[in-house]
Amino acid sequence: MLKHCLLALLLAGLVYTVTPSAIAQDNSSNDQQSAPAGPPPQYGHRHFDPQKETEMLTKHLNLTSDQQPKVLDILKSQQSQMESLRSDTSTAPQDRRAKMMEIHKASNDQIRALLTPDQQKKFDAMQSRHEHWQNQGAAPNSDSSEQK
Repeated sequence: MLKHCLLALLLAGLVYTVTPSAIAQDNSSNDQQSAPAGPPPQYGHRHFDPQKETEMLTKHLNLTSDQQPKVLDILKSQQSQMESLRSDTSTAPQDRRAKMMEIHKASNDQIRALLTPDQQKKFDAMQSRHEHWQNQGAAPNSDSSEQK
């Protein structure tokens, strides 16, 4: 009787540990099959969409119909420059990051130049909040990139 109980517990434990991993594998294969074709997801930075960013700026800054296509062009240019920099494996990671920061700053400066004084104040406040948020996220794990 004791052997039967132990065997039942062993089987239950085996089923309990094997079933979730089998389901997870099945789900991941379904996700891969149903995922749209395109570039693989890139971890470490979110996918930048110039159109969505322009829409967000339009909403928060009340961009005019004249400003919107100009902002979109600046953001598309930024995206193109960033993508070519990411694909450049000859550049050291620290240099690549510094160049990305320069590209981002130049784009922000170009956008800011298109704005009215009131929009500039709002834009500056948005940038300040973004920088504060980035610094808050980077402070506790400042060496996390070295651990990967």
